[in-house]
Amino acid sequence: MILDRFRVVDRVAVVTGAGRGIGAATAVALAEAGADVVIASRTAGDLDAVAERVAAAGRKARVVAVDLSDVDAAAGLAEIAQDTFGRLDIVVNNVGGTYPRPFLDTDHRFLEDAFHFNVSTAHALTRAAVPLMTEGAVVNISSIMGRVSGRGFLAYGTAKAALAHYTELAAYDLAPRVRVNAIAVGSVATSALDIVLTNEELRDRMAQATPLRKIGEAEDIAATVLFLASPAGAYVTGKVLEIDGGLQQPNLDLGLPDL
Repeated sequence: MILDRFRVVDRVAVVTGAGRGIGAATAVALAEAGADVVIASRTAGDLDAVAERVAAAGRKARVVAVDLSDVDAAAGLAEIAQDTFGRLDIVVNNVGGTYPRPFLDTDHRFLEDAFHFNVSTAHALTRAAVPLMTEGAVVNISSIMGRVSGRGFLAYGTAKAALAHYTELAAYDLAPRVRVNAIAVGSVATSALDIVLTNEELRDRMAQATPLRKIGEAEDIAATVLFLASPAGAYVTGKVLEIDGGLQQPNLDLGLPDL
């Protein structure tokens, strides 16, 4: 059956930023499709709640509470997966993000920090994971802001654009054994979007700027991760899928000053 191609039974995944939002939804989706998961983020309490949902799906979770801005800690997740479950098949580089900031307040350190948190950590984990994979799939969580423009998103958008191109280059380097893809995420209802979700005017404006006239859910992204990580996506590598409700150009004013 075609649905069998979306299953990842007895495979092992590492999901970063898995305490809530897209990462949590992804960890649960992979578990429901048959995988055991290593879940990592800063907050143990959030991870414990996700681990309970993984257990309810009949799979095992290894909780790792760690600061993933530390590239050594990020890389170490690969070995933890190997030591805990005896294998590693899937890596989801979800940790990342950078707050909007006006151009003149964006110094080189802020830009470098954005690149470090969104790209360097993903590379560290992927580089550590690849030697442990017989065959594997890496999914990087990028953003539509890496492909379009918007006021205040210089650091974030630049870092996510770098992650998208990193995906294309890594896919070429690692083919055919390891597939590498990314998702350019649009407006999704997670805590990272609280500045919008808690403001009715901004929320409505963002929804109206999206052709589907709604803000997405974390499960929309998790479902795409499952496709890319499973045999259903076996002929896909080096691609950045735009899961964004059809968004082409943001029309969102966050109230930041000119320049």
